Amino acid sequence: MKSDLPIEVIRFKEIREALNMTQQSFAEALGIKNSTADIERGKSKISGAVVAELLQQYDINPLWLYGKSHRKTIELTVNTTPKVVTVDSANNDNIVMVNVKAAAGYPHNLQDVDWYDELPAFQLPLNEYRNATYRGFQVEGDSMLPSLYPGEWVLGRAVENLSLLDNHSICVIVLQDSVLVKKIQKHPDNDRLSLISLNKEYPPVTVNANEIQEIWQVNSKISMEIDKDPGNASIEQIHQAITEIRRDIEALKK
Repeated sequence: MKSDLPIEVIRFKEIREALNMTQQSFAEALGIKNSTADIERGKSKISGAVVAELLQQYDINPLWLYGKSHRKTIELTVNTTPKVVTVDSANNDNIVMVNVKAAAGYPHNLQDVDWYDELPAFQLPLNEYRNATYRGFQVEGDSMLPSLYPGEWVLGRAVENLSLLDNHSICVIVLQDSVLVKKIQKHPDNDRLSLISLNKEYPPVTVNANEIQEIWQVNSKISMEIDKDPGNASIEQIHQAITEIRRDIEALKK
């Protein structure tokens, strides 16, 4: 009798039927040998590995499965969609520009519509910037040399969650209290990101997905500087020379 079965067994079968899957196909999806028939008859217990797969693949709340909660699903994917999008009079998305000074307060004003009105905004009449939301951020510091120099601007496309993020891309990562421009490396299950500086003097930093408020994947930059004399040493070369001098001094100390 159905009423004699444990609640987790009843709900396990309900999940399969809601997915329109056979006992065989559901077993394959969950990594169960043969089929789910023994589980649905109450002859086999649902293993922890199966519970984890139900959560990972179908967002099934383990507490709901065992009758301890009325909430059937849990959203594991962290939503990094922009909290505010500004538009012009024609209802087209603006590209808001966040300079270094504004970036200090950006994480704390993500949902303050009036705060965005104080920032400059513009549009680019190019196909690459249509059908998506973009934002500009000014680069601070030398951690992204030689690709990005202090004072330059990057334009990033809004990314809704980590699963949609291109691995090893350069992104603007908005954390709870800071805005960082880094190359990213995704971890399995999209639960963490490694933030990598192109300047080797800065070590990588790993952050949990739930620490991230917004992600903007960079696809272009705006530079106000033009090298009038390419024969002169670049900032990167100067920086490298200083680094080598420091190493020589440290070696002499030893």
